[in-house]
Amino acid sequence: MIEDYHLTAETPSIDDYLRLRINAGLSPKAQANAVAGLPNTWFAVVVRRDGRAVGMGRIIGDGGLFFQIVDMAIEPAHQGRGMGKAIMTALMDRLRSDAQGAYVSLIADGEANRLYAQYGFEPTTPKSIGMAQVIR
Repeated sequence: MIEDYHLTAETPSIDDYLRLRINAGLSPKAQANAVAGLPNTWFAVVVRRDGRAVGMGRIIGDGGLFFQIVDMAIEPAHQGRGMGKAIMTALMDRLRSDAQGAYVSLIADGEANRLYAQYGFEPTTPKSIGMAQVIR
């Protein structure tokens, strides 16, 4: 890992999760939803500096057939130091170890597709198109 940063396999705490999403520019989530959802994480990593969470990434899924990489978030002050690659490497290592043959998807925000392409992810269009909805 990058000097002064420590990556550990753990699900982020509720407070860290909510803070990191907002600080990284991702959509905010309700605390009640985080309380319900985070325990269902299949695998996650947290990056810390001086004991404070500054980055995270999670994998959710059914445990065998389908997985999705979500919540890739790094605080802006800590971006550009290779943490995205470190997080993705840890997530992909776990998938390769324990999810052979599974379908793994993700949604690439902004320029994140460049990072994900380095790990073998390809656009699904025109054969398929990602679709989403936020339930209100």
